[in-house]
Amino acid sequence: MSHYQHSSAIVDDGAQIGEGSRIWHFVHVCGGARIGKGVSLGQNVFVGNQVVIGDNCKIQNNVSVYDGVTLEEGVFCGPSMVFTNVYNPRSLIERKSEYRPTLVRRGATLGANCTIVCGVTVGEFAFIGAGAVVNKDVPAYALMVGVPARQIGWMSEFGEQLELPLQGEGSAPCIHTGATYVLRDGELRKESQA
Repeated sequence: MSHYQHSSAIVDDGAQIGEGSRIWHFVHVCGGARIGKGVSLGQNVFVGNQVVIGDNCKIQNNVSVYDGVTLEEGVFCGPSMVFTNVYNPRSLIERKSEYRPTLVRRGATLGANCTIVCGVTVGEFAFIGAGAVVNKDVPAYALMVGVPARQIGWMSEFGEQLELPLQGEGSAPCIHTGATYVLRDGELRKESQA
């Protein structure tokens, strides 16, 4: 076995788990799941059948990653954050054919207790604050907080807030890496690395 699995974890036959991944106490991984290399699944994590988790993701305790969720490389899911896969669930109405896919792009952070409503895309290196409720697409590098989530700033790939306006144009350095971030036409891009 090229990954670590605690004795209390259940990994169904057919699940693909990459080298160096760690599966902790009381985790359940369904047979159709595809999990990359170097992934950490904390205590009491559930991973559905139609789920893709990229390399080096960290999924903290008590997170359920339901069918239709794709996490690209390096996504951080904070403790007890929530994914959904049906927009208007009812116990008495069967809606398994109505799952809406959710995509979380490379390097994004989903803070503790936040909720990602199905059908959205969270842009690369976006930062969702603790307790926020995301119900629409999130731009790359955006800092989102509140219920419903609203953008209050921009974040570097290092995970620090950048001194930039929400709209308009501007540029700002990351004091930790020396990279320069440029805001144009409502989009933030990393232009250079020192």
